[in-house]
Order: sequence, then structure tokens, then C-alpha cells
Amino acid sequence: MISTKLTELLGIDHPVVSAPMGSVSGGRLAAAVTQAGGLGLVGVSYGDPTFIDEHVAHAAERGGVWGVGCVMFTFDERPGLWDKVLGYAPPVIALSFGDAAQVRRYVESAARSGAQVVVQVHDTEQAATALQAGASVLVVQGSEAGGHHKTQSTLPLVPAVLDITQGTVPVVAAGGFADGRGLAAALALGADGVMMGTRFAATEESLATTGFKTTLVSASTTDTVNTRAFDVVRGIPWDTVYQARSVGNDFTRTWTGRDAELAARRADVEPEWVAAVARDDTSQRAMFAGEVLDLVQDIQPAAAVVRGTVAEAEAVLARLATLTAS
Repeated sequence: MISTKLTELLGIDHPVVSAPMGSVSGGRLAAAVTQAGGLGLVGVSYGDPTFIDEHVAHAAERGGVWGVGCVMFTFDERPGLWDKVLGYAPPVIALSFGDAAQVRRYVESAARSGAQVVVQVHDTEQAATALQAGASVLVVQGSEAGGHHKTQSTLPLVPAVLDITQGTVPVVAAGGFADGRGLAAALALGADGVMMGTRFAATEESLATTGFKTTLVSASTTDTVNTRAFDVVRGIPWDTVYQARSVGNDFTRTWTGRDAELAARRADVEPEWVAAVARDDTSQRAMFAGEVLDLVQDIQPAAAVVRGTVAEAEAVLARLATLTAS
């Protein structure tokens, strides 16, 4: 068993966290990861009350150490939903994508609720802000990640953030992790665990559609593209410093780099796009996925992913230990 500051703080068995991917990480996935000894997070990114009542409730009913992932700027636009999340008393609240004022406000509120507060950061400035706000854990996300990210890659960013934290809080590496080799590498950097998204999207418990899961298994890393097109067509006001890594398809090939034109034509394009998503048309829908796609070759139970990742990491660490044996 691998014991780190993360496992000790949260009281979990394994330093593996499932990313709170909106519309993918539901209650069933979060509960399965938690029951396997990791930290399962329900993704309520855009604050849908029906989703919260179904999936956060499910995770709460299954118990253990679980959490909810919230995109701060979207919760600011939906009064009442933050209190709805807190009403389920999640042991962990994971916050992402907010400005400095939002970080301070949401960290303080989450901490008052009694939760351990995880904050995702994408550069050293964000890390310092989250640390000063009182975050319990930092998730350091590099640009290899699927979905929204900034520009710095994981390998140099993690130790740079560790130089800031100086061991005061656990640090979780995210972006580029899908197996035990990645977990061992993160631990070697000094991180206390990993957050995995794409690998958990391709699990039996994931809410990803059949078309989405099939694409995750068949696509390659070189098929991914950074785009803002899906944000523009949905009218979601993401800061332009963020792009989203997705599997490329006809929609991204048509609209990536044409943000202004797409925004101007959104009234015409969006209804057709929404209909395509409803029928799981993989030539049009968003399929957020990271640079680990080459490592995702099957659909597994979430528990198998957790246990397999840890077992492989233990084997890698044991092998590395022999390199320094006298």
C-alpha cells in the first residue's frame, strides 16, 4: 500500500483521485472509486440542480470519503446551487476555474462546512493564491489534461508548485496520468497522488455515452486538439486563457480558430449541434480527452482501474528501489 500525505489527510487507502468531469463523473463512478479506496468526485461543473440531486445524493448515500467538483465561475451565475451542494455534506469539495476573489470566497465557505477543500491550479500564481486562501489540497493540472487547461505542462509545473507549498499541503498531479507508471512518476516528482480523468471516463460506471467511450478506446493522442469551439457554441463564458483538449472531429475541424464567426452564427449553429449531441453523433459532440489516449485501450470497472494503477505503481517503485540498492 502506498501511503502519502494525501491518503493520511483524507483517510483513503490509495492516492488516486477521479477527476470531476462534468456530465461524465456521476454518483456511480464517484462511489465506485471511493469504495475501491481512492477519492471519487462527482462533477457538477455547470450547476444543474437535477444532476446534483441525483448524482451527489447517490455518492452521499454510498458513503465513505467522496467529494464534489465545482467550477467556481459557473456557480457564481446560479444562486442557490452552492448551498444545494453543501446540503449533501460532501467530505471533500474540489474547486476549479475561479479568479482570486472567487477562490478566497469558495474556499472559506467550503471550509466552514467542514469539508476538506481541494483547489485545482494551473500555474504558480494560482497555487500561491489557493494556498493563501486555505486550501487543504492542491491539484496541479498540466496542459496534457483533457478538457480545460492552460499552457504549462505537468512535468515542470508540479515541482515548481511544490517549491511554493514546501510540504504544507498535499499536492496531486493531474494531466497526463492513466496508469501506475504515471502514479510512480508523480510520486517521484514529490506529488502525493494523481488525478485521472480520461482513464476514468473510459470505465463501466462513467456517464460517457457509448459513442464517447468507443472513441476513447479507438482514438490516439494525435487525434486530440485544443479548441474553444465547444465553449463558444454553448455560450459558456470561459476566460480565453483556457482551451479545452478534445478528440478532434468534424465540428472542431470546421470551427476551431473561428471563434468570432461561430459566436456570431451561434443562433443558427447551436440547435443543430444540440440535436447532434442528443443522438450521440461523435462527428459533432464534444469528447474531452487528454494526451493519455494512447494508454486507454479498453473499458474497465472503475475499481479495476484504481487497483491496477496502484499495483503497477508499487511494482515500478520496487524496481526503482533496486537501482539504488548497495
